Amino acid sequence: MAILAPSILSADLSNLSQQIRMAEIGGADWIHCDIMDGHFVPNLTFGPILVKAARTSTKLPLDVHLMIENPDKYIGDFSKAGADTITVHQEAVVHLDRTLHMIKELGVKAGVAINPSTPVSTLEEVAEIADLILVMSVNPGFGGQRFIQNSLKKVREAAQLRKRSGAKFLIEIDGGIDNKTAEPALEAGCDVFVTGTAVFKSDNISASCAELKNIIK
Repeated sequence: MAILAPSILSADLSNLSQQIRMAEIGGADWIHCDIMDGHFVPNLTFGPILVKAARTSTKLPLDVHLMIENPDKYIGDFSKAGADTITVHQEAVVHLDRTLHMIKELGVKAGVAINPSTPVSTLEEVAEIADLILVMSVNPGFGGQRFIQNSLKKVREAAQLRKRSGAKFLIEIDGGIDNKTAEPALEAGCDVFVTGTAVFKSDNISASCAELKNIIK
């Protein structure tokens, strides 16, 4: 079953609990938390404190996406804050195998993300370790960007890698997901759909979630 993961990057953080509740009513399955440090990506968002606030606001799984340098230093903090999945970037980690095992040893699911210019083939050696592979369909750093069509090819390649390796990871897509791009991503093989602007910047958060959920069923 496809998973809808609204990103609170686009939410009204002054009213986070209600915003998450509206997404829940609309059928959200996970809550996605985009963590940016102003170094790995040209934007600065929030840290473990806000993830902890999200944890107190919902029982849904928290999908924490670390777009940061030196993520090993902060994995423990995000685990303690309530993350259910922690995803690091292939481009930001020196010893990816070790980092993914570190996450899993904390009892958290381990994900690995790749930027638009990074080939899926770089994940061959960790395919059986990862619980999730995240294909970025925009260049990370800001919400509201246009969907990169070549991302669909990479989703298909990730699906082929999963089949070839016998791995069990979920395939997630993040960036520009809306009513027009969700269905092609589903057809390409996506399992988890991150959406921010299309939900939290809409006039009706619950209705927008419900519409997307209906598309990916």
